[in-house]
Amino acid sequence: MKKEVNIKQVRYDAEEVFRIGGFYCSEAIVSSVRKNFDPNMPVELIKSASGFPIGVGRSKCMCGAISGAIIALGYFFGRNEPSPGTDPRSGKCMELAYELQDSFRKNHQGTLCCHIHIKEMDILSGEHKKQCVAFTGEMAVKTAELIARELSLKLIHDDVEVR
Repeated sequence: MKKEVNIKQVRYDAEEVFRIGGFYCSEAIVSSVRKNFDPNMPVELIKSASGFPIGVGRSKCMCGAISGAIIALGYFFGRNEPSPGTDPRSGKCMELAYELQDSFRKNHQGTLCCHIHIKEMDILSGEHKKQCVAFTGEMAVKTAELIARELSLKLIHDDVEVR
């Protein structure tokens, strides 16, 4: 695991891989977190995010960027074996997931609903993709901030050139 992370690089990597059509929002966030925090994260975690784009399987429910971000949080803070509901890992992961989705909700019409955010947009339009790329970058940054805060990692905010 890396000890310091460039926040601009996290955003750039998530947005760019979505922008060029390599991954959708949820996959792009997990991919960026993997690249920038823990390259040893199983690549299968990216695959686990593949059903969430366009509001979970194109249903236009919860924004896929939030889903991908929560998958990434679960990797670092979730449980990997059955345990009581009082397990602090379960509580911590849910607390962080709530904080993440709450920040999105506060910034975007009070809702996580993809359908609301793209209501008047043609799903194939540049306007739609531009908005979704921005949501992806925003959630990648929020995820990075939460991971870094909780693991006491250094976040670089400088105007470092992204690569």
